[in-house]
Parts: sequence; structure tokens; C-alpha cells
Amino acid sequence: MTTFTAQKSAITHIEGELHLNESVRIGIAVGRFNGFLVESLVEGAIDALVRHGVKGENIDVVRVPGAFELPLVAKRLAISEKYDAVVVLGAIIRGATPHFDIVASESAKGLSHVALQHNIPVINGILTTENIEQTIERTGTKAGNKGYEAAMTALEMVAVLKAI
Repeated sequence: MTTFTAQKSAITHIEGELHLNESVRIGIAVGRFNGFLVESLVEGAIDALVRHGVKGENIDVVRVPGAFELPLVAKRLAISEKYDAVVVLGAIIRGATPHFDIVASESAKGLSHVALQHNIPVINGILTTENIEQTIERTGTKAGNKGYEAAMTALEMVAVLKAI
């Protein structure tokens, strides 16, 4: 067994600060499918950004038909170089066919690819739930608002990347 000892003063810790966001620009990509639920995520994300100092004019919301279209829009937002981060919001609710699995998997894969290819935080705030009740819980009731959480993650990642 190897024992590792280091002086605490020699270790650098980098964490994302959640203030000083006045100049941060955020693109929000939203899938309209299940829109009656997704709009709560959008409201939560905008609330988080504005509460933490992002100016309203630095937030752009782009709406697309559904979750499958979100990676392409996230890529366009990233390529534009206008944004410090992209927050992606949507809701995929399991149905009776394998369509859920395909859309959930491919959208997640596409978003992570965009982040890595374009060196920008792309925050996956697409809910993947078994039923409407679980979705409602994640849009502002029991489980909090996942749109708010996604926006907070975006702000933290922007700060971390600036600090590195």
C-alpha cells in the first residue's frame, strides 16, 4: 500500500463561482414536445440565470419541435461563438414503443458530442421519465425544477472553464 502525503498549501483547487455573471451569454435550446411541462423548465432556467446576474439581453431561447432536434441546434449555438454555455431543455416520456430509448439515447449522445467538439458547456436538461407524474415532479414540485438546476450547472461550468 502506498501512502500519499501532500502539503495542503501546494494543492490548487478550482471551483466555479456563481457570481460575476453580468457578461455571461447563455443559449437555451428547448424542445416543444410535451411543451406544457417543458415551459416550467424554461421559466426555472431563466429565473436561475437572472437571479445570478445574467442580463436578460444575454439570454437567447431557441425552440425546436422535440428532443431529437436539440443536438443540431446546440451545435449551431456553439458554432456561433456567441455563447459561453448552452442549456438544453426538453421532456421525453416513455411510451409503449422503443421510440423513447432511441430519442433519449441519441439526444444525450449528440449533446455530449457538441460539448466536446466545440469546447463549450452543453448542459443536458432533457428529462427522461417513465410517466407524466415523474415529469411534473421534476418541473417544479417535489424534485425541484431541473431547468433551474441545469442553468446553475451552466454558470458553474462557465466559471470553472474560465478559471482553468
